[in-house]
Amino acid sequence: MGVNSETLYLKIETNTIVTDRHVKLSDIAKMECANPAIVRQLKQKKVYTFQDAIDVKKQKNQMAVFSVLKVIELIHEEYPNVDVSNEGESDFIVEYIPYPKKPKWINAIKTALLCVIIFFGSAFTIMAFNNDVGVTDLFSKFYLQVMGEPSSGVTELEICYSVGLGIGIFIFFNHVGRKKITHDPTPIQVEMRKYETDIDTTFIDNAGRKGHSIDVN
Repeated sequence: MGVNSETLYLKIETNTIVTDRHVKLSDIAKMECANPAIVRQLKQKKVYTFQDAIDVKKQKNQMAVFSVLKVIELIHEEYPNVDVSNEGESDFIVEYIPYPKKPKWINAIKTALLCVIIFFGSAFTIMAFNNDVGVTDLFSKFYLQVMGEPSSGVTELEICYSVGLGIGIFIFFNHVGRKKITHDPTPIQVEMRKYETDIDTTFIDNAGRKGHSIDVN
C-alpha cells in the first residue's frame, strides 16, 4: 500500500437486478472509503450497457456475468492509486429487467392458474397417498376395534384427520394468508433461495466455460 493511497471497500451480491440498461457502479455495488469524494465519483462510473431493442414492447430480460476484476479495472481507470478490497463475490450476475412491466391483470391470471394447478395437484397427491397406504381401510378397522361396530364412512377419525391435515399444512408452511406464524423463513422460501443459488452458480459456471463472462483481458 502506497503512502498516499486510499482503500476502497467493495461489496457486490451474487445477483443484482437493474431496470436501466446503462448500468452504473452504484447499481450493483456498495462502496466505502475514508475519502467520500472517491465514492461519489465512482457511483457514477458506467460499468456496462445492455442492448436496446428497436421495439420497446419486445424488449426482453438480459443477463450478464461479470468478474470483480473487471470492476476493479474500471475503478483503477479513475483512481489508479486506490487499493480495492473486495468484500463480496468474485463473480456475479447482473440481470436487466426493462420497463414497462406486464399489465397487472396478466400477472393476476398467471397467479390464479398457478393456484388452481397447485390446489388440484396437491389434492390428487394426498388422495393418491391415502389410497396407496389404505387409510380408509385402516380407519374402518380401527373404528371397529374401538367402537365395536362398523364404520359409516364418515366418523370422528376422518373428520379429525382432515382437520389435522389442514392445520399441519398451515403450520409446516408457516403461512396463514399473507401473515407468517413465526419469524422463521418458510420452507418454500428456503427452497426458493437454494434454487436461486443453484441457478446463479450454474449460470456463472457456464458463462465462464464458454468465455462469455465479462472479465479483464
